[in-house]
Amino acid sequence: MSATEVLQRSDQATSKRLKGKVAVITGGDQGIGRAIALRFAAEGADIAFSYRTNRQGADEVQEEIAALGCKSFTSAVDLGDTAQARRFIEGAFEKFSSAHILVNNAGLEKRADFWEVSEEDYDRVLNVNLKGLFFTTQAAVRRWIANKQPGKIINISSVHEELSFPHFASYCASKGGVRMLTRTLAVELAAFGITINSIAPGAIKTPINKSLLENPEKLASLLQNIPLKRLGTAEDVAGVAAFLASGDADYMTGTTVFVDGGLLCHYEEQ
Repeated sequence: MSATEVLQRSDQATSKRLKGKVAVITGGDQGIGRAIALRFAAEGADIAFSYRTNRQGADEVQEEIAALGCKSFTSAVDLGDTAQARRFIEGAFEKFSSAHILVNNAGLEKRADFWEVSEEDYDRVLNVNLKGLFFTTQAAVRRWIANKQPGKIINISSVHEELSFPHFASYCASKGGVRMLTRTLAVELAAFGITINSIAPGAIKTPINKSLLENPEKLASLLQNIPLKRLGTAEDVAGVAAFLASGDADYMTGTTVFVDGGLLCHYEEQ
């Protein structure tokens, strides 16, 4: 989606709810992270975002952010490496002097029967989806507390923090952990004026669902379980993220918002 298309889609954002804010986003080079970066920029925020290996995608996102009239900073980061995660947060805060919003978006999944899951794949999934999120958040929170500054944390979780997903046990374990971490930190961080909420997308048209999109039979079966009868888009998630990042959500913390077309209410795993 181009900068022009983002602006057209975001007519409701002309109030620039995030003007003067800096948002830090993990995994902002593609999919949901990219859509959030562009939506936040359309609402006036400067953006710091990480990417893993997709330098071309990161460059494109930076160009789009500039076209929206905002500044950006990007860095190649393996969020499974806590030292790299901390350096990314420190770099973002130094680049913009401060930051106001953290979006923990980066994540991955590995398909395998439970009895075939390797320790290497388990570690990779949990290190990025939960451990990386944990220590990225800790680095931002330390900055906010030291600066006596409030902050907003938005975790991109998954409908599978609640819904079983056979053959993806490590992924479900990581997202279940995100759910409980969100609730716990909502209580612990409230005294500092820091809020934390999660967004749990359902089936979204993103690269992580490439195999689903290429399997018409499986896709048709899934759509039968979605009351709205369509997959979601990254922009559907970005709109909710923009709300949670804005002052409109100041009284929300510890909540998971499901963006799933009704999937959770209706789905039964086959």
